[in-house]
Amino acid sequence: MNALDYVKQFNGFLWNDFLMYVLLAVGIFYTIYLGFPQIRHFGLMFKYAFGPAFKRRKKRDKHAKQDEAHKVNSFQALATAVAAQVGTGNIGGVATAIATGGVGAIFWMWVSSLLGMGTIFSEATLAQKYREVKDGGVAGGPAYYISKGLKCHPLAVFFALAIILALGCVGNMVQANSISIAIVNSLGTGPDTMAYLPYLIGVALALLVGVVIMGGQKRITAIAELVVPFMALIYILGSLVVLFLYIGDVPHMFQSVVSEAFSTKAAAGGAAGTVMKYAIRYGVARGLFSNEAGMGSTPHAHAMAHVKDPAIQGFVAMAGVFVDTILICSSTAFVIMLTGAYQGTDLKSVAITQEAFSRAFGSGGVTFLAIALFFFAFTTIMGWYMFGEMNVRYLFGKYGVLPFRLIVCGCIFCGCIFAADLVWELADTFNGLMAIPNLIAIVCLAPQVRKMYTHFLQRLRSGEL
Repeated sequence: MNALDYVKQFNGFLWNDFLMYVLLAVGIFYTIYLGFPQIRHFGLMFKYAFGPAFKRRKKRDKHAKQDEAHKVNSFQALATAVAAQVGTGNIGGVATAIATGGVGAIFWMWVSSLLGMGTIFSEATLAQKYREVKDGGVAGGPAYYISKGLKCHPLAVFFALAIILALGCVGNMVQANSISIAIVNSLGTGPDTMAYLPYLIGVALALLVGVVIMGGQKRITAIAELVVPFMALIYILGSLVVLFLYIGDVPHMFQSVVSEAFSTKAAAGGAAGTVMKYAIRYGVARGLFSNEAGMGSTPHAHAMAHVKDPAIQGFVAMAGVFVDTILICSSTAFVIMLTGAYQGTDLKSVAITQEAFSRAFGSGGVTFLAIALFFFAFTTIMGWYMFGEMNVRYLFGKYGVLPFRLIVCGCIFCGCIFAADLVWELADTFNGLMAIPNLIAIVCLAPQVRKMYTHFLQRLRSGEL
């Protein structure tokens, strides 16, 4: 076997036989341990997540305005987290889940997202408690609550190194490659142009990302606050148009989702097991991979928020899972199921979604999806860069930031001009490796999470919040 085969084999064990079940178990644990907060306090998610976006700005003196300008509110932190969560997986990953696990996978994707809300609540709350303000910015995340809360510096260093490689370098190469492929396919240019177009895209994308990340946290959160709500809304509206066009098939679609989610029929194609087994496997995996609950990535964004209580940002983080999986992933799923793009075809991943939008809107649908894919992947690059930078600061201080920025821009250029299967597999490997220390930490620190949650509820009942 070559290197790619070994990495694939390792990833098969890491994800399919281990991490998927651990992530699901941690979600079940926190949901029960905290008393189903995602259901009991569903309204608080939206109050704390979207309230700051509509809050009127009160008149303040000059010094207060300057101080406020440097603070990140809970909505900006949410936008940055969703920027990282919503990526190519929301388009291609959902298609793969349906094609492999059947339409019943969507039901189990919803279940896993509901459980993931409990996990991500713990991550965001701990990130708030152990964050640090230094070098003119806020730093936080698993490396900080592992070293300060769990008091295990070697494990924190392992996490920091893994996430720098997983998201900042290898992961951003994958996202850049998706952008390059989407643009080339949508333009449909001749062979001569196709040869050098990826190089032009690579240079342009690396420069664009460089301009954004050189502005630091403030610029990234400002752009995320503007772009993320817009891109999410446009994509969801486009999917709603498809629902309207196929309105007569919608009841049957939901009936199929529920019936196949619990079907005991034998799986098609000679696969061992029932339809339900594969629906659970691929639905749960899609939900967990997409919203990143338990992975240790989004706590970095939630650490930046200035809130009155750590638990408030926990509710905001739960809203991020809702937006990513229940709204955006479901939008993709509905378009694919209603148009039947996953049936009787050899298409895979993003190509299935492209076919679905093409059936609904013609060639305009392919262009629409290419634009959506660009924004999804670009905002993911911004979010992942920021998460990587926080861990660079943790390991090397402010002196490691500029070299890291240059490396990220180089990785983005390389990702546009070639697509190595090994790079895609390594992204999964490092994602798994960074999740392990984070999961250890949030389970061991669970009593602290419940204490903060209980204290929040006491303050809420007393009218203090």
